[in-house]
Amino acid sequence: MNFIILDLEATCWQGNAMDRKPEIIELGAYRVNGYREWVDHFQAFIKPVQHPRLSTYCTDLTGITQDQVSKAKTFEHVFPLFEDWFYNIEGAHLLCTWGAKDMELISDECVRHDQDFAFLPGCIDLKAQYAMMHRLPKEVGLIKALEYTEIEFEGAHHRAIDDAYNTTKLFLHYLDRWQF
Repeated sequence: MNFIILDLEATCWQGNAMDRKPEIIELGAYRVNGYREWVDHFQAFIKPVQHPRLSTYCTDLTGITQDQVSKAKTFEHVFPLFEDWFYNIEGAHLLCTWGAKDMELISDECVRHDQDFAFLPGCIDLKAQYAMMHRLPKEVGLIKALEYTEIEFEGAHHRAIDDAYNTTKLFLHYLDRWQF
């Protein structure tokens, strides 16, 4: 079994920006197998089209620069690359995210860019399972879950590739306890 641990970063604004739908600006994922082996990873910046200018808030939060997304390809060009990477190893694949928001963002982007979303298999919400596993009254963020588990965060928080890396460490720590 191959496990794909995915994280996304999206455009964001400080305060209430209900009139703006977030667009994915970074996709990061790690592939591991059932033997706890790190197989490979995927990372790409994505150029937003509806709001191509990043807010100062977004840049400060993620560390992703305007230059990085301006030079990137748009979602309809990056997503097929991710799809190819996703299936470049034979066997069963299971997608995992920290929370349900990432899959909502992918679905929204697929609709916006007329991309097929059906290729993705079912997805496990590790955040919800972590809360149930530890009988927590509510779900916790990735940083808190890592602290509770005594795993040190590495990299920059709110960077998709680094959050995916740290989620993968947490995933492997509890590999035998997740419900697939």
